[in-house]
Amino acid sequence: MKHSYLTLLILILLGTFSSKAQQDPQYTQYMYNTQVVNPAYAGNREALSFGLLYRTQWVNFGDGAPNTGTFTVNSPVGDNMGLGLSVVNDRIGPSIETNFNIDYSYSIRTSESAKLSFGLKAGLDILNVDFSKLNIYDGNDPYFSENNIDNKLQPQIGAGIYYNTEKFYAGLSVPNFLTTKHFDKNSIANTTIETTAAERMHYFLIAGYVFDLSDNLKFKPATLFKMVSGSPLQADVSANFLLYDKVTLGAAYRWSAAMSGLVGFQATDQIFIGFAYDYQTTDIEAYSDGSYEVMLRFELFNKPERVLTPRFF
Repeated sequence: MKHSYLTLLILILLGTFSSKAQQDPQYTQYMYNTQVVNPAYAGNREALSFGLLYRTQWVNFGDGAPNTGTFTVNSPVGDNMGLGLSVVNDRIGPSIETNFNIDYSYSIRTSESAKLSFGLKAGLDILNVDFSKLNIYDGNDPYFSENNIDNKLQPQIGAGIYYNTEKFYAGLSVPNFLTTKHFDKNSIANTTIETTAAERMHYFLIAGYVFDLSDNLKFKPATLFKMVSGSPLQADVSANFLLYDKVTLGAAYRWSAAMSGLVGFQATDQIFIGFAYDYQTTDIEAYSDGSYEVMLRFELFNKPERVLTPRFF
């Protein structure tokens, strides 16, 4: 039964028979993974910063359930610029999609404690689809009789703006302006079927603030809104508490989708480890054991005073 539901879900997500939109990967720990969606964040942490995140979604749902891995690295360059690399590998069912992007930012000081950054993102998206992994009812179905999709390349160009002070941040971005199609009617021989599974523009709005509740306790609310044509607005709201600048405990809610718990540890001045668990509030939870994320951030500081004044986002 699980495999039947999974096959149906995969077909929907692949855009079969005129699907109108395709969502980018989602993250519960988006507040620690900003560079992937907003290139203006590159160099913003004022350190050589490496990030790894792995998400496995709908555990025990069946073969082909989504999982996503990301790698980021960025560093300030000179006084006003940042440069980085972001890699995202997203797998669901028969498809594997990987994109490689160079991220560039230029910052302007708007006050002694505030900065406005502008970013550009450019790279390649690589798509592979192995239709043999699907449980197809009719093996002669012309839709699946063609060869697999191997290393289909699509360019990516995106941009973003990011504003921050010591306690507040907000950003608006479009990671990819190009609305390219994955499939078209000419890819299926002797049929008039036209598929429109396409990369649509995704708009990301992020914001957060740090409240000092006491000398050793900080409250860090954050939010992310993701908008894409043809899909409902996705809204994520999180509330994290930072104890002694070392331990983070929090909860999050994804509108009409999931409730989450988050834990983070600042193991050393250079190393941060985060973990998140999602409980689905949809019918999918009856067929899975939730979703999990783990992330690691490692930083090398080129200014000793930077360690004494930690960044909270």
